[in-house]
Amino acid sequence: MTPEPDTQTAEETDARHAKKMAKKKAARDKIMAAKSGEKGLIIVHTGSGKGKSSSAFGMIVRCVAHGFPCAVVQFIKGAWDTGERRLLTGHFGDLCQFHAMGEGFTWETQDRARDIAAARAGWEKAKELIRDESLRMVVLDEINIALRYDYLDIAEVVDFLTTQKPPMTHVVLTGRNAKDELIEIADLVTEMTLVKHPFRSGIKAQAGVEF
Repeated sequence: MTPEPDTQTAEETDARHAKKMAKKKAARDKIMAAKSGEKGLIIVHTGSGKGKSSSAFGMIVRCVAHGFPCAVVQFIKGAWDTGERRLLTGHFGDLCQFHAMGEGFTWETQDRARDIAAARAGWEKAKELIRDESLRMVVLDEINIALRYDYLDIAEVVDFLTTQKPPMTHVVLTGRNAKDELIEIADLVTEMTLVKHPFRSGIKAQAGVEF
């Protein structure tokens, strides 16, 4: 049986859409009215896809735009000359502290003791910054890699975040293979999924995209 053609006029379609959106807005407003609390969040960006650090630095830029003091501790890839590092240290050093503590990926240093020492130094700096209640946000970039290789003790990191982080400080932890213990205590966890990457087609990391 052939369905009858839709005979609605453009005005009727618009009116129907407006009614549907008004209903949706009322429901949304009701939900939002019940959300009045604020707290410092533990945020984890993980997964095999690109964008974990990029998202974290987007949050840092938001903090800077609002005039909120913030800080970054960069684990593992701290030796890189990255665009975000240039921007934050060159233009917003009064608001954002930037500490590049890593010396490169573990296959570059090929020295486990050195990697552990760098990770420990980064974690000590991270604890100092997180304890500073004047900072609105602290990003621990690629700390999940240090935790994955057991350069840092996950139990120690979890205990510190749950017992010593000031109530209104946001802490963002990036890197693939986030530990289950960290995911458990986090308020917000995002997993980046790899669908396609130019590296697999022979394209190297490029300034402005990867760093």
